[in-house]
Amino acid sequence: MLQKLILLFSFFLLSSCATIEGPANPDDPYESFNRSMFAFNEGLDTYALKPLAKGYKAITPTAVDTGITNFFSNLDDILVVINDLLQLKFGQSAKDFSRFILNSTFGLAGLFDIASEFGLPKNNEDFGQTLGYWGVESGPYLVLPVLGASSVRDAIGFTVDATEFDPVFQRIDSEKTKWGVVTLKFVDIRADLLSATNIIDDTAPDKYAFIRDAWQQRRQNLVYDGNPPDDYSEDDLFEDDLFKDDLK
Repeated sequence: MLQKLILLFSFFLLSSCATIEGPANPDDPYESFNRSMFAFNEGLDTYALKPLAKGYKAITPTAVDTGITNFFSNLDDILVVINDLLQLKFGQSAKDFSRFILNSTFGLAGLFDIASEFGLPKNNEDFGQTLGYWGVESGPYLVLPVLGASSVRDAIGFTVDATEFDPVFQRIDSEKTKWGVVTLKFVDIRADLLSATNIIDDTAPDKYAFIRDAWQQRRQNLVYDGNPPDDYSEDDLFEDDLFKDDLK
């Protein structure tokens, strides 16, 4: 599985190099390919993912929707703990592990996020951040099919997380069940982002550029735990507090 994903990633990376016309944007050297892939993802979202997410939102009670979101967030905490340890954040790893145990037991397999009520908030760590922690540069911005905004480093990080650490891929043997769970997770995520994407659709003059800049800024903040180098300024990117709140 890992080899297939790496080969797929390499194919899209080589394709991106081949589709650039004219001088490349130094901040987005694969922009020609990225915009084409972005348009493909937008079409897929418009005609499949967004209607599916709207239908899911319409028929799913709020309490159930929240429970599903919490369940997948709890599974994600396993990846968070592993990457805490890989980044030598031992104090944070202990808190995140306690959060996972608390929500997995008293929170009924993570359906209820009671850990946050006990002062154990959700943290976000992944292997892409781990690579960044150890000095690996993000590399060029890259739009992946279906997955969307990424970079060379984070595409590799996602592959490692998905194939080596993710309990869905590690513990579920049935391919049908595995991809069913993954589909539910993506639909739930898309449903939770409906309001934010509607705001971007209505306000951003260049949706591709806005998402690219917002994603890069957020990833930089995550890698540096909210304290990026001085040459990165969140205020320069997000002038509207409404965008700040919806994109967090």
